[in-house]
Amino acid sequence: MATLATLPDQPGNDQARTRAGIGRLRGFVTNLAELLDSTQDEREILESGAKLLSRLIAQDDWLPDAFAQAHPDRYQQYLLHCDSRERFSVVSFVWGPGQGTPIHDHRVWGLVGVLRGAEASERFVRQGDGTLRPTGTVDMLHAGAVEAVSPRVGDIHRVRNAVPDAPSISIHVYGANIGAVERATYDLDGRAKRFVSGYANDVVPNLWDRSNPS
Repeated sequence: MATLATLPDQPGNDQARTRAGIGRLRGFVTNLAELLDSTQDEREILESGAKLLSRLIAQDDWLPDAFAQAHPDRYQQYLLHCDSRERFSVVSFVWGPGQGTPIHDHRVWGLVGVLRGAEASERFVRQGDGTLRPTGTVDMLHAGAVEAVSPRVGDIHRVRNAVPDAPSISIHVYGANIGAVERATYDLDGRAKRFVSGYANDVVPNLWDRSNPS
């Protein structure tokens, strides 16, 4: 997975945002890689990773506009970084008004941090007969909130934009190259439909070019 591609042509304001804030994303990626070098314990990864993600999304001056664009018909999943060994990936999800996911799983650990707006996350559990039952609560995640998912802590949910008239953006971190993982969407009767999500963008931010101050 190439991580040294250049950014697409962008307006001057977005270039300034990238120069001023991309160091935050680079620091997050570096710190998360160091965390994964130090432990394989999922509980520790989720707890410590959530703290790192919380610090990243506490500032909203680093995400280039090219990776914050809503689509009129469907949510967008933009790759920001993929670890060279595919141990983790960092993705921005952009939700237009009224947009959301079907019920789906992840198959790996993940962290979701809301950068702008708000999201509603509804979890499901599988019953003995294979059907899916909602847990009965919808978690409202506002800017700054972080949620964890994994097969261990709960892996099946659906998400929607909780802001009726504006986009919302969340930063997702997964324990794999999530765009290449075979996963599934589900009906309430438990029937699964396999999918591989891919990504909406052709290039990723260049985190490692230090020719501009950051």
